[in-house]
Amino acid sequence: MTMTDSQFIFSLITGIFVGGAAGYLGSLMVAKRMALVGDALGHVALPGVALALLYNINVVIGALATLFIGILLIWLFKTKTELYMEALVGVVFAVSLAFAFLILSHEELEEALIGDITKVGGWETLISIVLVLAIFYIVRKIFPKMILATLSEDLAMSQKINVRKYDFIYLMVVGIIVALGIKVTGSLLIGALVVIPPAAARNFSRTLRQYSYAGMVIGAISCLLGIMIYKIVGLPAGPIIILTSAAIFLISLIFRRK
Repeated sequence: MTMTDSQFIFSLITGIFVGGAAGYLGSLMVAKRMALVGDALGHVALPGVALALLYNINVVIGALATLFIGILLIWLFKTKTELYMEALVGVVFAVSLAFAFLILSHEELEEALIGDITKVGGWETLISIVLVLAIFYIVRKIFPKMILATLSEDLAMSQKINVRKYDFIYLMVVGIIVALGIKVTGSLLIGALVVIPPAAARNFSRTLRQYSYAGMVIGAISCLLGIMIYKIVGLPAGPIIILTSAAIFLISLIFRRK
């Protein structure tokens, strides 16, 4: 499907904001060694995407609904068991994926998995900007506390940091960025948008601050270039965005060796 000029502008703005937020949030996820959680939550969103496509409603709304339920279950399981969060996410992820494949048709599967940037409208762009700005604010506030909890949960608790509360906030923020990224890269590739930019940023950065902001910039640039290439060649934007970020990662390796 071809884009009008207004759709192209909306998609660029949405991609830049979502990609930047994904890279910024991803720097925290990589630091917490939970880089694959974004990928798993992308699959947790699939039942909501499937239902949204089935009833012709916005896929972001459907994704947010199932992500909220999935994250709530993960958080509750975490409070009741000694299992690592990655294992709990894996359980919810597998059930969600199985349920989604029972609902989705072959025609809808491609849009759900790799996204469709042509369907981003003005209101979606505005909502994405507002939510992304909120995400930046929240992550900036919780970043030091989450890093401390990662280094030592006992030390964080001694500083009167409610680790469970911040885990829930952290998961919800990841869920929001995953839902917003569904139309940009699809549920299958959103995890890569959260992982690759901060991985590249780590090779460019010397401090934690540089690392988080470099991840944001690389995420935004990846989406900007990917959508522009899509406009020119007509190939799906989601995979191009991820390949662009992977190319930046390879460049970062070259610079690191110097």
